[in-house]
Amino acid sequence: MGSALLPDLCTEIVIPVCAVIGIVFSLFQWYLVSRVKVSSERGATSPSNNNKNGYGDYLIEEEEGINDQNVVAKCADIQNAISEGATSFLFTEYQYVGIFMIAFAILIFLFLGSVEGFSTKSQPCTYNKEKMCKPALATAIFSTISFLLGAVTSVISGFLGMKIATYANARTTLEARKGVGKAFIVAFRSGAVMGFLLAANGLLVLYIAINLFKLYYGDDWEGLFEAITGYGLGGSSMALFGRVGGGIYTKAADVGADLVGKVERNIPEDDPRNPAVIADNVGDNVGDIAGMGSDLFGSYAESSCAALVVASISSFGIEHDFTSMCYPLLISSMGILVCLITTLFATDFFEIKAVKEIEPALKNQLIISTALMTIGIAIVTWTCLPSSFTIFNFGTQKVVKNWELFLCVAVGLWAGLIIGFVTEYYTSNAYSPVQDVADSCRTGAATNVIFGLALGYKSVIIPIFAIAIAIFVSFSFAAMYGIAVAALGMLSTIATGLAIDAYGPISDNAGGIAEMAGMSHRIRERTDALDAAGNTTAAIGKGFAIGSAALVSLALFGAFVSRAAISTVDVLTPQVFIGLIVGAMLPYWFSAMTMKSVGSAALKMVEEVRRQFNTIPGLMEGHAKPDYATCVKISTDASIKEMIPPGALVMLTPLIVGIFFGVETLSGVLAGALVSGVQIAISASNTGGAWDNAKKYIEAGASEHARTLGPKGSEPHKAAVIGDTIGDPLKDTSGPSLNILIKLMAKKVEFCC
Repeated sequence: MGSALLPDLCTEIVIPVCAVIGIVFSLFQWYLVSRVKVSSERGATSPSNNNKNGYGDYLIEEEEGINDQNVVAKCADIQNAISEGATSFLFTEYQYVGIFMIAFAILIFLFLGSVEGFSTKSQPCTYNKEKMCKPALATAIFSTISFLLGAVTSVISGFLGMKIATYANARTTLEARKGVGKAFIVAFRSGAVMGFLLAANGLLVLYIAINLFKLYYGDDWEGLFEAITGYGLGGSSMALFGRVGGGIYTKAADVGADLVGKVERNIPEDDPRNPAVIADNVGDNVGDIAGMGSDLFGSYAESSCAALVVASISSFGIEHDFTSMCYPLLISSMGILVCLITTLFATDFFEIKAVKEIEPALKNQLIISTALMTIGIAIVTWTCLPSSFTIFNFGTQKVVKNWELFLCVAVGLWAGLIIGFVTEYYTSNAYSPVQDVADSCRTGAATNVIFGLALGYKSVIIPIFAIAIAIFVSFSFAAMYGIAVAALGMLSTIATGLAIDAYGPISDNAGGIAEMAGMSHRIRERTDALDAAGNTTAAIGKGFAIGSAALVSLALFGAFVSRAAISTVDVLTPQVFIGLIVGAMLPYWFSAMTMKSVGSAALKMVEEVRRQFNTIPGLMEGHAKPDYATCVKISTDASIKEMIPPGALVMLTPLIVGIFFGVETLSGVLAGALVSGVQIAISASNTGGAWDNAKKYIEAGASEHARTLGPKGSEPHKAAVIGDTIGDPLKDTSGPSLNILIKLMAKKVEFCC
């Protein structure tokens, strides 16, 4: 059916070179961020006489007579406290997760090896009985290795993201003294460091693993890429605990700090008198940064592995066409180059000079990366695929044209952009939905909650249609392979997506540091503006993760039913229907567990914060320091303890249902969990984001309407704070964790069955 224009040797070079370019670019961005010195030396933040990007500008503190050296020293101390707290928590969490990782790796080896009695003899291939494949013992060993590789890469992705964020938060605060544009550049460059490191490392490790495994498997590509699927399972398994544990940590501290500090004591957010303030800022890094990094790495690994598995039993694998086989990796390679160019539009080609330019700059990142990536996909498709080929489709080979596969990837890419814009519309305080939620605070917290819930439910409609259209188009053209590459298309600009997502928590921390360091009100206004835009970008990142998880889960579900020899799933049979309703219930059960965990931890936090305010003399007056360490310990202990039950629910349910009720019931469970989980995840994330920005809309008072609702401490503002408090665990714990639930359940079944 023809061959690709790009020779195999070029493919061998292009993929690792693009990954290395991504790593080098991220390190260069880190170097630029490091030029902003967290030091008390006057002039340390101005390493160049060049006025571009703000170097050499005067400082607001100098204008207002504030002691600059004292402020910088305070920023450095606060940054160290946040960094130490985040590092301590992640090390504690990873100790528990490491035990699970080793135990589950042993289970994978025992389960896969026992299928053929740990046979060391070659066996007929699953999809081509006339051909002999490597023994079951080899599959067990290499699958276990790839699982560990994925798990370790996921953990490293989260940890590096946290270290970068805690390195950049105080630097963003210090640059805010020169202008909002300077602070924006530092925060965005820091997010780009995480985005490019994750995308490039994920691609490079997967590519190296494939080539090392190929030394043993040789021509047995079916067995090779079957073993590689463990990479995705390892990534998602670690992401589950990172997301749940980090989410519980951050929201326990956030809720405790808000309820006592802002509502009861009427002190500002991030006030240094609040005992939970350090734990709150630590939580932004371990939940929204480390958790999100592991989450999106898991989605990337899952979609890549799903596409490679289907391709290995299609004409690409049968004819040993290496370039075409690596099409998913080449798409990711092109994505790194496209995102590199896109990042320059935010940091070098244009400069932000006003608050109102922040959100458009972030929105332009989505538009530019999507437009450029569409061209990139066309180039990769034309050079790396033959004009026609066959794709495995439930026991048959479906003939596909290369332009049809281009449309599959492109529809996923543009569906992601649509989800991003819809998410922005429903969570940004620049538009009427959030403004309506803020206006509802006039009559109290109850109406605020009602309006917020209605907004979240309504925000599901367009993203679901976008996902449905992407599924229909991609499946019509290229069956399950089309769905897998559509998910990869949605994640092809992951470096840009993570950059704008990580920007949010960095800006949030920067605002907290400005408040705790006693910096001027004008600086806090700038960091608040950065933070408000960051809430929207964080919601956009969650939307991408949820949408891609839906596509990946469907691709994995298709692989499962194909391997289980199920040609159709009849919902009218009792076994399947029971599975559907039970599966649809699981996201509610999972959400209940995570929400209650946040509530329990927050209860302890509230009691501790109240105790300190009541028993430490001079704390409220600012004459005494609070006991930050106790609050950090409460969040740490609660998150470690509470992350186990939700994780067990996700990991054990597919095994229990499959063993005791059979594959038909299990098919229904997976379908029900997928359909229900996507809806709840989108609704929860957008509801929480809208409540948060409604509060910030009132606090900022940037419009006449907002000023009629404020200022801080007014009754509408207190109602908005209560709504934000309710929304915190929705948008940062339950909502984003659900996308891991649906893809991990599907992956676990596809992997083991």
